Amino acid sequence: MRTLTASVIVATLSLATPAFVQAQGASPQPQAQEAPAQSGAVIRSIQVVDIKQLQPEVRAKVEEIVAQTSEEDLQSLRKSIDATPEAESALKVKGLTSSQVVAINIADGVLTMIAKTA
Repeated sequence: MRTLTASVIVATLSLATPAFVQAQGASPQPQAQEAPAQSGAVIRSIQVVDIKQLQPEVRAKVEEIVAQTSEEDLQSLRKSIDATPEAESALKVKGLTSSQVVAINIADGVLTMIAKTA
């Protein structure tokens, strides 16, 4: 898979990936922080998660970060997603578009896109 690059500051979440992937009911350890997009990160797999599926405390942290993110930064993030066929395809499989992505996480080669639906 190709390297995903974004030239904006995006909200990233450090999630306990195995617990997060295996069971949404597990308690991931959130560490919310604003950091430069990981421009050198190699993406090996992509997952799409609806914000409603997150644990309440993680969801609250994501929503807090999203509230502090400018519309310009979100638009730039979404353009980067649209420019990455693999990411766009992963969203399409779930019936979503980049306009519904509110945050991303890149950890251990896994791109997690957190989407907000109606």
